[in-house]
Amino acid sequence: MRTIEHTVDIQAPAATVWQLLTDTDRYQDWNPFMPRLSGRLAPGQRLTLTVRPGTRTMTFRPTVLAVEDGTLIRWRGRLGVPGLFDGEHELRLEPIPDGSTRFVQRETFTGLLVPMMPRILDDTATGFAAMNTALRDRAVAHSAHAAGPVVP
Repeated sequence: MRTIEHTVDIQAPAATVWQLLTDTDRYQDWNPFMPRLSGRLAPGQRLTLTVRPGTRTMTFRPTVLAVEDGTLIRWRGRLGVPGLFDGEHELRLEPIPDGSTRFVQRETFTGLLVPMMPRILDDTATGFAAMNTALRDRAVAHSAHAAGPVVP
């Protein structure tokens, strides 16, 4: 088993970050790690997910395990048959008292192939960081645009 986690604080309200996360049709516009996510974000639904760990492009069909409006999306994907290379992925929003948002992206990998794939997992960790940074930058820009011009 191996867990990868990356956290970023975003100077934007959780509602703004949630809107960007759930607008999956626009992922290709900003998301360097996860450029495609299609399907309904609802428990039991199958998604089509394309990820880019390093120079690879991989497509999975994970099943949504949980969606908690405004705070959590979780799914499980598999490479081949269960028990070979399974991943449980979580996108979590945590409000911070100052009005900003902590975004946590975590995946726990299990299965027989996990020990044999250290490079893919290391590239995945790098991809999480890139996605989190891109989400932060997009949310901050979106919040600044929504606030309008500052009048002295």
